[in-house]
This record gives sequence, structure tokens and C-alpha cells, in this order.
Amino acid sequence: MKTNPRFRLFPMPLHSLLLLLVWLLLNNTIAPGHLVLGTFLAIIIPLITSGMQYPQPSFHKPFTILRYLLMVLGDIVVANFEVALLVIGPAKRLNPAFIAIPLDIEHELPITILASTVSLTPGTVSTEISEDKKWLHVHVLNLTDKEELIALIKHRYERPLMEIFQC
Repeated sequence: MKTNPRFRLFPMPLHSLLLLLVWLLLNNTIAPGHLVLGTFLAIIIPLITSGMQYPQPSFHKPFTILRYLLMVLGDIVVANFEVALLVIGPAKRLNPAFIAIPLDIEHELPITILASTVSLTPGTVSTEISEDKKWLHVHVLNLTDKEELIALIKHRYERPLMEIFQC
């Protein structure tokens, strides 16, 4: 990724500013020594890490993003109650299992968001993404219907992410 020549010292100016602010807030002072050290770190860290950036797909459809966030938040609340009822009940009602969900998403960022969404929802945990990025492996606390759960995750989470990232 090429950087603008006038920003060669600051390849990620917003990151640099954020680093400086966080440094000063963590130390709770604007003493000259902390200003100098914070500025040094705010320049050096982005310079060192700027080569590690991978181009990612951009966000599209802000209303879809908002709808997705609200839906996930609602799913987290509902799943908390469902898991609480499962945990309070007899252990023999539980049917834990590992499943593999085929992925249609190809970019790393949307796959990471999908895996994080699955992990945030109580009762499911993303355990691994296959090396070829074609499968998301998930542990389920109580599996009743494998195909139904796969269809739910693909329809409820993966499809909106594909729309958001245009992939």
C-alpha cells in the first residue's frame, strides 16, 4: 500500500493522534516528558506497523450496518435467556456439538466479523476458520438441528455481511 509522500513521517495520522491521546490519558498527565515520549511512540509505532496493513473491503450501506448491529444485540439478549434456562435445567437436556459452516464470504474482515458475531451470541463459540477460509467451525452448547443452525447463521449473519461489504 503506497502512502502519500507528504505523510511519510505519519503513515497513519489518525492512529498517531489516537496513540498520543491514549498515552497521555493512561498516564493522566501532560508533563513534558510524557508529551515527548508519547509523541515518539505515536510516530514510531505506526511507522513500524504500516507495512503490515492488508487492504480490506470497505463498508457500504450504513443502514444495513445499523440494522445488523441492532439484530445482533437483540440476538445476544435472547440467547442469554435461552442459555440461562439450559444451564439451570438438567444437564442431560444439553446436546453439545461441533459443526462446520460453509462460508461464501471471501475477505478476512467480514469472516472475522462473522466469527466474532457467532462467538458473541451465547451458546455458540467460533473455534476455527479453515486455512482455505471456506469453513467456520463452531461449538454449539445445545444442537437440535444442524442444518437449521447452519441456515440460520448463513441467512441471519453472513448474508447481511456480504451486503455490507459488497462481497
